[in-house]
This record gives sequence, C-alpha cells and structure tokens, in this order.
Amino acid sequence: MKYTFLYLIFGASFLLFTSCKQEAKEQISKKPNIVFIMSDDHAYQAISAYDDKLINTPNIDRIAKEGMLFTNASVTNSICAPSRAVILTGKHSHINGKIDNISPFNTTNVTFPQLLQKAGYQTAMFGKLHFGNNPKGFDEFKILPGQGDYYNPRFITATGDTIVKGYVTDITTDLTLDWLQNRRDAKKPFMLMYLHKAPHRSWMPAPRHYKEFTKKTYPLPTTLFDDYATRETTAGPAEMNILKHMTLRYDLKITDEVLAELNIEEHLGIGGLNKFNPQQRAEWDKVYGPINEAFKKEYSNMNDSTLMVWKYQRYMQDYLGTIAAVDENVGRVLNYLDDEGLTENTLVVYTSDQGFYLGEHGWFDKRFMYNESFKTPLLIKWPNVITPGTTEDEMVQNLDFAQTFLEVAGVIAPEDMQGKSLVPLLKGEKEKWDRDAVYYHYYEYPAEHAVKRHYGIATKEFKLIHFYYDVDVWELYDREKDPQELNNVFNDPDYAQVVSELKEKLNGLRKKYKDSDSLGYQYIQLYKDKGLIEE
Repeated sequence: MKYTFLYLIFGASFLLFTSCKQEAKEQISKKPNIVFIMSDDHAYQAISAYDDKLINTPNIDRIAKEGMLFTNASVTNSICAPSRAVILTGKHSHINGKIDNISPFNTTNVTFPQLLQKAGYQTAMFGKLHFGNNPKGFDEFKILPGQGDYYNPRFITATGDTIVKGYVTDITTDLTLDWLQNRRDAKKPFMLMYLHKAPHRSWMPAPRHYKEFTKKTYPLPTTLFDDYATRETTAGPAEMNILKHMTLRYDLKITDEVLAELNIEEHLGIGGLNKFNPQQRAEWDKVYGPINEAFKKEYSNMNDSTLMVWKYQRYMQDYLGTIAAVDENVGRVLNYLDDEGLTENTLVVYTSDQGFYLGEHGWFDKRFMYNESFKTPLLIKWPNVITPGTTEDEMVQNLDFAQTFLEVAGVIAPEDMQGKSLVPLLKGEKEKWDRDAVYYHYYEYPAEHAVKRHYGIATKEFKLIHFYYDVDVWELYDREKDPQELNNVFNDPDYAQVVSELKEKLNGLRKKYKDSDSLGYQYIQLYKDKGLIEE
C-alpha cells in the first residue's frame, strides 16, 4: 500500500510537470512573431500610403491598409548608425553612446533582441546594420559591412564573410526567406530584422527598374529653390544642396570620359560600379550611356536653374528606382507569411532609419530636425489587434520600438529604457497615451554635409530648435501655419508666450532623458580628442 501510494504520487506529479511544461511550450509558441522591416533613408514622401505624387508602393501600403499608418513618427537623431542604436537599445544617443556614424557602438549596451532571445524567441537579422560585425542577441545573421554595395555585395556572417552575386535588395530578401523556410524553428516565436540598404546614396537601381525609371519625369518641390531667408546661419551653410553638392560622377553616374570632355573635375568615383561583373556593366551602359551622351550635348546650354532641375530629375529616377525593388521584395515576404499561415500571429513593422530630403529646400540627405529628415515612415500591422486602415497622429519615435516589441512578447522592459510602448496605440487605447512632445539631438559636426549641432522639442503644433557649438541660434516653427518650415518666428513678439512655454517644456524633457549642456560639451571634447575639431 505504501509503495503503491508513492507511485501514485510520483505519477501524478510527473503528469502535472509534463502538463505544465507542455502548457509553457504552447504559451511560448502563441507569442506573436515580430517582423521588423527597415530601409535606409526612405523618405515618407516616397511611400504612396503617405503621398502618391512620386511613386506607387502597393506592398508597403498594404501594411497600412491591413494595419496602422503613423503620421507623426519621428527619430531622435537623424543619421543612420545612431538611429539603429536607438532602435536596438531604446535609449537616446547620448545615453547609448552612439552619437554619430564615427564613434563605435558600445557593445555593453543591452539590446531588445538579446532580451527576446533570452525569453525564448528565435532571432535573425539580414541586411544592413551599419555597425558591428557580430550583433548580439541573434541566432543567425548575415549583414553588410558598413554601407554595403548594391551589386554583388559582401556579407558578414558568424562563420566568415561571403560575396553573393546579384542585386542587394533581392539578395537580402532571398536570405530572409531562406531562413524562414529552412531554419526557423516552428515551435518557437521569432523576431526577424529584415534591413534594406536601399535607398541609401549612391542610389543604384536594379536593371529591371533603371530601364523604366530613367525615362520618368517628376514634379518639382515647391521649395527646390529655397533661399533660407530666415535660416541663413543654420540651413544656409549645410552642404547638401542638389545643385552645389550632389556630384555628377558619384551620385548621377556621369562618366570620367564625359566629365573630362566638359572640363569638370570631381573626386568621388561612381559608387559601386567597380563591383559589376562584365554582364552587369554592359547592361548598365546600355541605359546610362545614352544619358551621358545627352548630358554632354546639353551641358553647355545649362544655367544654374536648368542644371538644378536636371540633377533633381536624375536623383529622383535613381532614388525611386531603388525603392521599387524594396516594395517588390516586401511583397515577397508578406506573401510568404500569408502562404505559410503566419500572418495572423505576426506583427509586421515597416519603417526607415530616418527621413530624407527629396529636393525640399533644395536638399538631399537628412540630419536636420526639419520635417523631412526628422519625420520617418511608420506602418504597422498586427491582425486581430490593430483595426485595419487606422491612421494615428500621436507623437511617436524610433525610441519606442524596443519597449513595444518587449511588451508584445510579454517581456518586462529594463527600467533604463527611455521610450514608450506603442501597444496602447496599436490596440486603439489612446487614453493610455500621454506623450505630447518629443526630443531630438544631432551631434555629427563638423563633418560631412556640415549640419550644425542642435537639439530641440517638437509638439504637434510647434518645433523649437537650438543650434549650438559654433553658433548660438534658436528657431521656432509653427507647424500648422508653416508646414514647410520656411519662417523662423522665434523673435516674433506674437510667439513670445509659445517660446517661453516650449523652453520650459524642453528643459523638462532634457532632464527626463538625462541630457544637458555639460554632456553635449563632453561630446564636443570627444571630437577634439579625436582630432575632428581643431582646438
């Protein structure tokens, strides 16, 4: 009787343990999958869900149609590598230490993929990370070194480097789908970071797209010939004007031979053409050869205005051509999720590491807190949670992704993360969202494009910016009356109360996020120590 009773107790305990273990496994498998899709320098103006004047992006738009489109999403620091560090850590640049594209990423930072991996998620990253050879928290990765190449790119893997023949956007997707199909553990939830190089400079489309897009003509931005009348000391010195600073050779693919004939001297080579194999180069020359010949004939008759327009059109043709491939490949991934029955339990995000200028204010590139670079596209779908076709105008940032993904996965976020989970907004619970302003800080100066150091605060109605280091200039923009941000009204008496209130609010945000003038000047000293600033 004694042994029979013990056997019964042991058997019952074993069955209970087995049942609990099975239930825990089932709970893990029910956790939502996360697919984070990010492109590099993809302007919201070049997504037709926001504006269809330039390009049609049906696959990216599909995420908004099946989910939510954010119209007030922004970044904390509009430059590639720092943006990615903010996304991974959920901390502002001055806290995670990655203030610019120059400084190394501090690998002691805890990232959300590490926390998801620890919580039972299978994790993978494919495409452009921009920094770090061995990203933490990933079961598998294949990433481009630095900026990477558009054609026949090299990838860094855990076991060594490899070169893959083809076009980078297609290859990144091939790698992603190969992992989903062949190495994903169906018993685990997964977090996949699918990261495109495009449409980063030097904007090299795939053959199927440059044959089409080089024939297109685009409407000119109304501010293409902006004279920076109220922003002479801040916007005026920036070196990102299409006419003055966009190169014919590197950016617009005019050959050395043509430049020599026209007595034009440039120092940047044609980006990425040295990666072509003979067949790819021959295909390229069939399309870009005639463009070179036409430019050679037209150049002597061009003035500054006509050259600016010509450069803008060439810029748009190649930039938008790269986006066409991104959109097609996003469709491939979305279709896979549908076909494999994964869509219903998968949260899908599409975003960019920041915004980008597409001729507004005469510019290309990013960096400023001005709207086109500060604002970033954000589209999220999560079936049975997000109401399809929803538009959300709350102030959200790339700072919020880490805590959002952790909450989706049922993981408690570390207390030192600085963002806010977007889950209440995704669920339509706006009453739980209490942010009415966001903070921004840009550091990389003196450096390429010469955008001065600045920090600021943005609300839905206003934007207050302080430029510092070699200037001391404040700017205020009325975002409702002046959406193009042409008129700095900081010294307008009618806005004195607004300035006072926003300065107080800005000081509060700086305190909340642990930023300060003294910390800003520590980073200036860091530049001096590195010889990037002359004493």
